[in-house]
Amino acid sequence: MTKRLAATQQAIDLIHILKEKHGDLMFYQAGGCCEGTQPQCFEKGGYYQRMGDVCIGTIEDTEFWVDKDLFEYWKHAHFTLKVIDAFGVGGFSLETPLKKTFQIEYRIFTDEEEKDLEPVKYIE
Repeated sequence: MTKRLAATQQAIDLIHILKEKHGDLMFYQAGGCCEGTQPQCFEKGGYYQRMGDVCIGTIEDTEFWVDKDLFEYWKHAHFTLKVIDAFGVGGFSLETPLKKTFQIEYRIFTDEEEKDLEPVKYIE
């Protein structure tokens, strides 16, 4: 099966740091402006998804949720979670005090990958 989500080692390392401090985590990427321009990292349950929102996978046992409208737009794309040294938009994500920002790099699935995509989970 083709995974929809991957992460750089730097992102994985930061997730480990945040888990040590905050416990279980979750990611959410909205489709709007401001916070929607980057994935937000919260304590698990610290953000309530809307009906139809989509979990595209997990990184280090941390679910990555995407706004339902954003998923419709990007459902043919692979997401790679990375991290940069910067202050992110809005500052609500848990990595902000560490002067880090999670980002997503997208690429379109190949025809072969598209035929064998990992299933997603929806909020019903």
